[in-house]
Amino acid sequence: MGGLIALSRLIDRINETIGKSVSWLILVSVLVSAANATIRKIFNTSSNAWLELQWYLFGAAFLLAAAYTLKQNEHIRIDIVYGAFSRRVQHWIDLIGHILFLMPFVVLMLWLLGPYAYKAILSGEVSTNAGGLIIWPAKTLLLAGFVLLFAQGVSEIIKKIAVMRGLMEDPHPATGHHGHDMIADEEAL
Repeated sequence: MGGLIALSRLIDRINETIGKSVSWLILVSVLVSAANATIRKIFNTSSNAWLELQWYLFGAAFLLAAAYTLKQNEHIRIDIVYGAFSRRVQHWIDLIGHILFLMPFVVLMLWLLGPYAYKAILSGEVSTNAGGLIIWPAKTLLLAGFVLLFAQGVSEIIKKIAVMRGLMEDPHPATGHHGHDMIADEEAL
């Protein structure tokens, strides 16, 4: 299990680095959007390439940070129900959810996106919009985002098993928006 925990830590480091790095793409997207709007208003001209660049930048940030979001345990869940259970039950819910829902979905997306991205790369696919950008990098980003999410899913499964077996500390001892309140309540008792 030690080798798997080491693999999990490596995956976590990679996704943490990528997730934090691509967050800057949101700022770049906002700057491109502002520049495009300014040029459109001042010079009464615009380009589909600028609009598509905004979409690509935001899409890249979203797709490449999805695994980081999973690592940080920040994906949406129903905290009212989930938070009512003990931490051990929460680990079981997460483990079962990762194995039965997350991983099959991600594997399906990888299976479908592989040929989709490959075909776009081979054809050098370009936007059908006048002055648009090449499309294959965006389709390749879809694939890359799901590869990272698959790897993080594996990491999360490893960590859940290790935590439940007492082989490592819980990286998220309190979950949800009410987690800090739960810790404070437990300490008060």
